[in-house]
Amino acid sequence: MKPKSQIVDETTLLEQMLLVRAYEEAIVAGSVAGKVPGTCTSVGQEAAGVGVVSALAGDDLILTNHRSAAHLLARGADPGRLLAEVMGRRDGYCKGKSGSLHISVRELGVMLTSTIVGGELSLATGVALSQKMLGRPGIVACFFGDGAACEGVFHESLNLASVWQLPILYICENNQWQAFVHRRETMKGEHISERAAPYGIDGATVDGNDVLAVRSAALAAAEGVRSSGRPFLLETWTYRSRGHFEPDDQAYVDPAEHAAWLARDPIARSRQRLVDSGRLPPEEAAALERRVRERIVAALAFADASPFPALDEMTTDVYA
Repeated sequence: MKPKSQIVDETTLLEQMLLVRAYEEAIVAGSVAGKVPGTCTSVGQEAAGVGVVSALAGDDLILTNHRSAAHLLARGADPGRLLAEVMGRRDGYCKGKSGSLHISVRELGVMLTSTIVGGELSLATGVALSQKMLGRPGIVACFFGDGAACEGVFHESLNLASVWQLPILYICENNQWQAFVHRRETMKGEHISERAAPYGIDGATVDGNDVLAVRSAALAAAEGVRSSGRPFLLETWTYRSRGHFEPDDQAYVDPAEHAAWLARDPIARSRQRLVDSGRLPPEEAAALERRVRERIVAALAFADASPFPALDEMTTDVYA
Protein backbone atom coordinates (compact mmCIF):
# COMPACT_ATOMS: atom_id res chain seq x y z
CA MET A 1 0.00 0.00 0.00
CA LYS A 2 1.47 3.32 -1.11
CA PRO A 3 0.81 6.64 0.65
CA LYS A 4 -1.85 8.90 -0.77
CA SER A 5 -0.94 11.77 -3.08
CA GLN A 6 0.76 14.84 -1.69
CA ILE A 7 -1.29 17.02 0.64
CA VAL A 8 -2.06 20.53 -0.60
CA ASP A 9 -4.81 21.91 1.62
CA GLU A 10 -3.81 23.66 4.86
CA THR A 11 -6.92 22.36 6.62
CA THR A 12 -5.69 18.83 5.98
CA LEU A 13 -2.26 19.79 7.26
CA LEU A 14 -3.86 21.24 10.39
CA GLU A 15 -5.84 18.04 10.90
CA GLN A 16 -2.65 16.00 10.69
CA MET A 17 -0.88 18.24 13.19
CA LEU A 18 -3.85 17.96 15.54
CA LEU A 19 -3.73 14.18 15.16
CA VAL A 20 -0.04 14.09 16.02
CA ARG A 21 -0.59 16.32 19.07
CA ALA A 22 -3.57 14.29 20.31
CA TYR A 23 -1.72 11.01 19.74
CA GLU A 24 1.29 12.14 21.77
CA GLU A 25 -0.83 13.69 24.50
CA ALA A 26 -2.60 10.34 24.79
CA ILE A 27 0.78 8.66 25.26
CA VAL A 28 1.73 11.21 27.93
CA ALA A 29 -1.57 10.65 29.76
CA GLY A 30 -1.13 6.89 29.49
CA SER A 31 2.39 7.17 30.85
CA VAL A 32 1.19 9.15 33.86
CA ALA A 33 -1.50 6.52 34.44
CA GLY A 34 1.03 3.71 34.21
CA LYS A 35 -0.59 2.15 31.13
CA VAL A 36 1.92 3.28 28.50
CA PRO A 37 5.72 3.18 28.75
CA GLY A 38 7.41 6.56 28.89
CA THR A 39 8.70 7.84 25.57
CA CYS A 40 10.05 10.84 23.67
CA THR A 41 7.48 13.19 22.14
CA SER A 42 7.63 15.82 19.42
CA VAL A 43 5.00 18.15 20.91
CA GLY A 44 5.60 21.64 19.49
CA GLN A 45 7.39 20.31 16.39
CA GLU A 46 4.35 19.08 14.47
CA ALA A 47 4.65 21.52 11.56
CA ALA A 48 8.20 20.39 10.84
CA GLY A 49 7.31 16.73 10.41
CA VAL A 50 3.92 17.17 8.74
CA GLY A 51 5.18 19.87 6.39
CA VAL A 52 8.09 17.80 5.12
CA VAL A 53 6.24 14.51 4.78
CA SER A 54 3.44 16.25 2.86
CA ALA A 55 6.02 17.21 0.24
CA LEU A 56 7.29 13.67 -0.34
CA ALA A 57 6.20 11.39 -3.17
CA GLY A 58 4.77 7.91 -2.73
CA ASP A 59 7.97 6.14 -3.76
CA ASP A 60 10.23 8.16 -1.46
CA LEU A 61 11.69 6.36 1.56
CA ILE A 62 11.89 7.68 5.13
CA LEU A 63 14.38 7.06 7.91
CA THR A 64 13.60 8.78 11.18
CA ASN A 65 14.57 9.09 14.83
CA HIS A 66 13.09 8.69 18.31
CA ARG A 67 10.65 11.61 17.80
CA SER A 68 8.88 9.95 14.88
CA ALA A 69 5.14 10.39 15.53
CA ALA A 70 4.64 13.22 13.03
CA HIS A 71 6.56 11.41 10.30
CA LEU A 72 4.61 8.18 10.79
CA LEU A 73 1.14 9.68 11.11
CA ALA A 74 1.62 12.19 8.28
CA ARG A 75 2.74 9.33 6.08
CA GLY A 76 -0.56 7.57 6.72
CA ALA A 77 0.19 5.20 9.59
CA ASP A 78 -2.84 4.06 11.59
CA PRO A 79 -2.81 5.60 15.10
CA GLY A 80 -4.40 2.48 16.58
CA ARG A 81 -1.63 0.23 15.30
CA LEU A 82 0.98 2.77 16.39
CA LEU A 83 -0.45 2.90 19.90
CA ALA A 84 -0.63 -0.89 19.98
CA GLU A 85 3.06 -0.96 19.10
CA VAL A 86 3.95 1.56 21.80
CA MET A 87 1.99 -0.51 24.32
CA GLY A 88 3.74 -3.74 23.26
CA ARG A 89 0.64 -5.35 21.73
CA ARG A 90 0.47 -7.94 18.97
CA ASP A 91 -1.55 -5.77 16.57
CA GLY A 92 1.16 -3.11 16.44
CA TYR A 93 3.08 -2.53 13.24
CA CYS A 94 6.02 -4.59 14.53
CA LYS A 95 3.90 -6.97 16.63
CA GLY A 96 4.63 -5.02 19.78
CA LYS A 97 8.36 -5.71 19.63
CA SER A 98 9.70 -2.27 18.72
CA GLY A 99 7.94 -0.03 21.24
CA SER A 100 7.85 3.66 20.34
CA LEU A 101 11.53 4.02 19.48
CA HIS A 102 12.09 1.51 16.65
CA ILE A 103 8.86 1.48 14.62
CA SER A 104 9.06 0.71 10.92
CA VAL A 105 6.16 0.67 8.46
CA ARG A 106 7.62 -0.76 5.28
CA GLU A 107 4.39 -0.57 3.30
CA LEU A 108 4.45 3.21 3.76
CA GLY A 109 8.13 3.53 2.92
CA VAL A 110 9.16 4.19 6.53
CA MET A 111 12.26 2.02 6.58
CA LEU A 112 13.16 2.46 10.23
CA THR A 113 13.07 4.54 13.37
CA SER A 114 16.44 4.65 15.12
CA THR A 115 16.80 5.50 18.78
CA ILE A 116 20.59 5.64 18.33
CA VAL A 117 21.40 9.34 18.05
CA GLY A 118 22.47 9.83 14.43
CA GLY A 119 21.95 6.16 13.61
CA GLU A 120 19.56 6.94 10.78
CA LEU A 121 22.17 9.21 9.16
CA SER A 122 24.57 6.36 8.42
CA LEU A 123 21.79 3.99 7.41
CA ALA A 124 20.29 6.55 5.00
CA THR A 125 23.58 6.51 3.12
CA GLY A 126 23.24 2.79 2.52
CA VAL A 127 19.57 2.98 1.57
CA ALA A 128 20.22 5.78 -0.92
CA LEU A 129 23.21 3.97 -2.40
CA SER A 130 21.02 0.91 -2.89
CA GLN A 131 18.34 3.02 -4.57
CA LYS A 132 20.92 4.50 -6.93
CA MET A 133 22.66 1.22 -7.79
CA LEU A 134 19.39 -0.58 -8.43
CA GLY A 135 17.96 2.32 -10.45
CA ARG A 136 14.90 2.62 -8.25
CA PRO A 137 12.78 5.77 -8.23
CA GLY A 138 12.31 7.83 -5.10
CA ILE A 139 14.58 9.87 -2.88
CA VAL A 140 15.52 9.14 0.73
CA ALA A 141 14.28 11.51 3.46
CA CYS A 142 16.38 11.32 6.62
CA PHE A 143 15.11 13.05 9.79
CA PHE A 144 17.45 13.85 12.68
CA GLY A 145 17.93 16.48 15.38
CA ASP A 146 20.52 19.11 16.25
CA GLY A 147 22.03 16.68 18.74
CA ALA A 148 22.75 14.17 15.97
CA ALA A 149 24.31 16.99 13.93
CA CYS A 150 26.95 17.25 16.67
CA GLU A 151 27.91 13.59 16.19
CA GLY A 152 30.73 12.42 13.94
CA VAL A 153 28.32 10.26 11.94
CA PHE A 154 26.64 13.44 10.63
CA HIS A 155 29.85 14.58 8.95
CA GLU A 156 30.75 11.11 7.69
CA SER A 157 27.31 10.65 6.16
CA LEU A 158 27.19 14.03 4.42
CA ASN A 159 30.70 13.52 3.11
CA LEU A 160 29.86 10.14 1.52
CA ALA A 161 26.50 11.37 0.22
CA SER A 162 28.30 14.21 -1.53
CA VAL A 163 31.14 12.06 -2.89
CA TRP A 164 28.76 9.36 -4.11
CA GLN A 165 26.09 11.81 -5.30
CA LEU A 166 23.26 10.21 -3.34
CA PRO A 167 19.59 11.32 -3.54
CA ILE A 168 19.13 12.15 0.15
CA LEU A 169 17.02 14.93 1.60
CA TYR A 170 18.48 15.50 5.06
CA ILE A 171 16.02 17.15 7.45
CA CYS A 172 17.46 18.49 10.70
CA GLU A 173 14.63 19.27 13.10
CA ASN A 174 16.54 21.79 15.20
CA ASN A 175 14.37 21.83 18.33
CA GLN A 176 16.98 23.70 20.42
CA TRP A 177 17.48 20.83 22.89
CA GLN A 178 19.84 17.87 22.96
CA ALA A 179 18.29 15.69 25.67
CA PHE A 180 18.69 17.89 28.76
CA VAL A 181 21.29 20.24 27.26
CA HIS A 182 20.59 23.38 25.22
CA ARG A 183 22.19 23.42 21.78
CA ARG A 184 24.10 26.62 22.66
CA GLU A 185 26.18 24.56 25.09
CA THR A 186 27.29 22.06 22.46
CA MET A 187 27.66 23.89 19.15
CA LYS A 188 28.95 27.10 17.62
CA GLY A 189 26.72 29.10 15.32
CA GLU A 190 22.96 29.11 15.09
CA HIS A 191 22.15 26.92 12.12
CA ILE A 192 22.94 23.34 11.15
CA SER A 193 22.22 24.15 7.49
CA GLU A 194 25.46 26.15 7.35
CA ARG A 195 27.38 22.89 7.71
CA ALA A 196 26.29 21.65 4.27
CA ALA A 197 28.48 23.95 2.17
CA PRO A 198 31.89 22.45 3.10
CA TYR A 199 30.68 19.17 1.64
CA GLY A 200 29.48 20.76 -1.58
CA ILE A 201 25.86 20.34 -0.52
CA ASP A 202 23.18 23.02 -0.70
CA GLY A 203 21.27 23.84 2.47
CA ALA A 204 18.50 26.07 3.80
CA THR A 205 16.78 26.95 7.07
CA VAL A 206 13.01 27.40 7.32
CA ASP A 207 10.59 28.44 10.07
CA GLY A 208 9.76 24.99 11.40
CA ASN A 209 6.66 26.24 13.22
CA ASP A 210 4.92 27.35 10.01
CA VAL A 211 3.57 24.29 8.22
CA LEU A 212 3.10 26.09 4.89
CA ALA A 213 6.65 27.48 4.95
CA VAL A 214 8.01 24.02 5.75
CA ARG A 215 5.98 22.40 2.99
CA SER A 216 7.10 24.97 0.42
CA ALA A 217 10.77 24.62 1.36
CA ALA A 218 10.52 20.81 1.41
CA LEU A 219 8.83 20.69 -2.00
CA ALA A 220 11.64 22.75 -3.52
CA ALA A 221 14.34 20.75 -1.74
CA ALA A 222 12.84 17.36 -2.66
CA GLU A 223 12.45 18.37 -6.29
CA GLY A 224 16.07 19.51 -6.33
CA VAL A 225 17.24 16.15 -4.97
CA ARG A 226 14.98 14.30 -7.40
CA SER A 227 16.18 16.17 -10.48
CA SER A 228 19.88 16.37 -9.63
CA GLY A 229 20.39 13.14 -7.70
CA ARG A 230 22.40 15.17 -5.20
CA PRO A 231 21.80 15.55 -1.44
CA PHE A 232 20.28 18.62 0.23
CA LEU A 233 20.21 19.71 3.89
CA LEU A 234 16.99 21.34 5.11
CA GLU A 235 16.90 22.67 8.67
CA THR A 236 13.53 23.26 10.32
CA TRP A 237 13.88 25.82 13.13
CA THR A 238 11.48 24.63 15.80
CA TYR A 239 11.15 23.87 19.52
CA ARG A 240 10.56 20.84 21.70
CA SER A 241 7.91 22.18 24.07
CA ARG A 242 7.84 19.07 26.29
CA GLY A 243 10.77 17.37 28.00
CA HIS A 244 13.28 14.95 26.55
CA PHE A 245 11.56 11.81 27.83
CA GLU A 246 8.24 11.37 29.62
CA PRO A 247 7.93 12.11 32.46
CA ASP A 248 10.17 15.19 32.59
CA ASP A 249 9.55 18.26 34.77
CA GLN A 250 11.72 20.50 32.50
CA ALA A 251 13.34 22.16 35.51
CA TYR A 252 16.37 22.84 33.31
CA VAL A 253 14.38 24.95 30.80
CA ASP A 254 14.41 28.78 30.83
CA PRO A 255 10.73 29.73 31.47
CA ALA A 256 10.99 32.87 29.33
CA GLU A 257 12.34 30.97 26.33
CA HIS A 258 9.71 28.28 26.77
CA ALA A 259 6.90 30.85 26.90
CA ALA A 260 8.20 32.66 23.82
CA TRP A 261 8.17 29.46 21.78
CA LEU A 262 4.74 28.41 23.08
CA ALA A 263 3.43 31.72 21.70
CA ARG A 264 4.58 30.47 18.27
CA ASP A 265 2.80 27.12 18.57
CA PRO A 266 2.49 25.69 15.03
CA ILE A 267 -1.05 24.37 15.49
CA ALA A 268 -2.37 27.63 16.91
CA ARG A 269 -0.69 29.59 14.09
CA SER A 270 -2.18 27.42 11.36
CA ARG A 271 -5.63 27.39 12.93
CA GLN A 272 -5.64 31.18 13.35
CA ARG A 273 -4.53 31.73 9.75
CA LEU A 274 -7.31 29.49 8.46
CA VAL A 275 -9.95 31.14 10.66
CA ASP A 276 -8.81 34.68 9.84
CA SER A 277 -8.88 33.97 6.10
CA GLY A 278 -12.39 32.51 6.28
CA ARG A 279 -11.23 29.13 5.04
CA LEU A 280 -12.11 27.43 8.33
CA PRO A 281 -14.95 28.98 10.36
CA PRO A 282 -14.49 28.66 14.15
CA GLU A 283 -17.29 26.11 14.49
CA GLU A 284 -15.69 23.92 11.80
CA ALA A 285 -12.32 24.21 13.53
CA ALA A 286 -13.92 23.01 16.76
CA ALA A 287 -15.59 20.13 14.93
CA LEU A 288 -12.28 19.17 13.37
CA GLU A 289 -10.64 18.97 16.78
CA ARG A 290 -13.50 16.84 18.11
CA ARG A 291 -13.13 14.39 15.21
CA VAL A 292 -9.42 14.06 15.86
CA ARG A 293 -9.98 13.43 19.58
CA GLU A 294 -12.62 10.82 18.78
CA ARG A 295 -10.21 9.11 16.42
CA ILE A 296 -7.59 8.89 19.16
CA VAL A 297 -10.15 7.54 21.65
CA ALA A 298 -10.98 4.80 19.13
CA ALA A 299 -7.27 4.16 18.55
CA LEU A 300 -6.66 3.77 22.27
CA ALA A 301 -9.56 1.34 22.54
CA PHE A 302 -8.14 -0.72 19.66
CA ALA A 303 -4.67 -0.79 21.21
CA ASP A 304 -5.98 -1.63 24.68
CA ALA A 305 -8.01 -4.53 23.30
CA SER A 306 -5.05 -5.96 21.41
CA PRO A 307 -3.39 -8.92 23.17
CA PHE A 308 0.25 -9.12 24.15
CA PRO A 309 2.40 -11.33 21.89
CA ALA A 310 2.46 -14.99 22.81
CA LEU A 311 5.61 -16.40 24.38
CA ASP A 312 6.37 -18.52 21.30
CA GLU A 313 6.67 -15.30 19.24
CA MET A 314 9.71 -14.17 21.21
CA THR A 315 12.20 -15.53 18.69
CA THR A 316 10.30 -14.75 15.47
CA ASP A 317 11.19 -11.80 13.21
CA VAL A 318 14.68 -11.53 14.68
CA TYR A 319 18.09 -12.24 13.12
CA ALA A 320 19.37 -14.70 15.70
